[in-house]
Amino acid sequence: MASLPSASRSERLPGRRHEVDLPTGMVPYRTYGDVTAPAVVLLHGLRGDHHGLEPIVSHLSGLHLVVPDLPGFGEAPPLSSGRHDLRGYAEWTSAFICAVAPGAALLGHSFGSIVAAAAVADGLAVRALVLVTPVAGSALAGPRQVMTRATVLVHRLCAALPERAGTALLRSRLFTRVASVAMVKTPDRALRRWIHAEHDRYFGGFADRRVLMEAFGASVSHGVDESAARITVPVLLIGTVLDDITTPAEQERLAAVFPDARLEMIDGTGHLVHYEEPAAVAALITEFLA
Repeated sequence: MASLPSASRSERLPGRRHEVDLPTGMVPYRTYGDVTAPAVVLLHGLRGDHHGLEPIVSHLSGLHLVVPDLPGFGEAPPLSSGRHDLRGYAEWTSAFICAVAPGAALLGHSFGSIVAAAAVADGLAVRALVLVTPVAGSALAGPRQVMTRATVLVHRLCAALPERAGTALLRSRLFTRVASVAMVKTPDRALRRWIHAEHDRYFGGFADRRVLMEAFGASVSHGVDESAARITVPVLLIGTVLDDITTPAEQERLAAVFPDARLEMIDGTGHLVHYEEPAAVAALITEFLA
């Protein structure tokens, strides 16, 4: 029950909504905290939007926090040109930060960790990089290949169906609940219910099937390991002991690839650490960026 205040706190956050026009289209984003403080841009994971990072935001102070919706998710329209693949999202990230918060620190969670790392490796100037439950390597080649390939087959089935039927299945409560149950680790029943409700609200918030299929393909075929050796800024990796996507051993191997990285592990939680232990994540970020 101790984690529930994080949920209720996030629902009362005094975030401010903004829009910025980029060459690839309009981008909606929220800001929180002191606009004169050092900036941190936060990128959410696949099928999420800015709401998913608000529990962490609610525990951060003394920072100017900028949380966009990735193109094609939440309130953000799809990219006006190009594909919603790793290159498209990395280039978009660079353009967004240069326009809104040049020189900011950058945080990426899950799929956002792959995007953030690729953008920085390709030359985006940031003062530091934080990767929360980073996806170390391609899920297609990882230790859970069978589960990943089963998920790929389901998405291919949805892509093969008529668009209306395929999209409805991808947005269905059953599809959402299966994914949510697979990732949640907390034994706190009230918190579990809240996490499932959050996924029910936002997991289906993708623009259309094409966007989701392109982004999903990028999420399972790439990893942070592709970019790590080319990132020279200080990096904080926040891993979890029960992560079903990247094991602790994989996190340790990933940390060793960066020229300047520190790995912190949080026990008793998994890939949904941003929901289950946001205060612990925020404390590590605060210490790292101080």
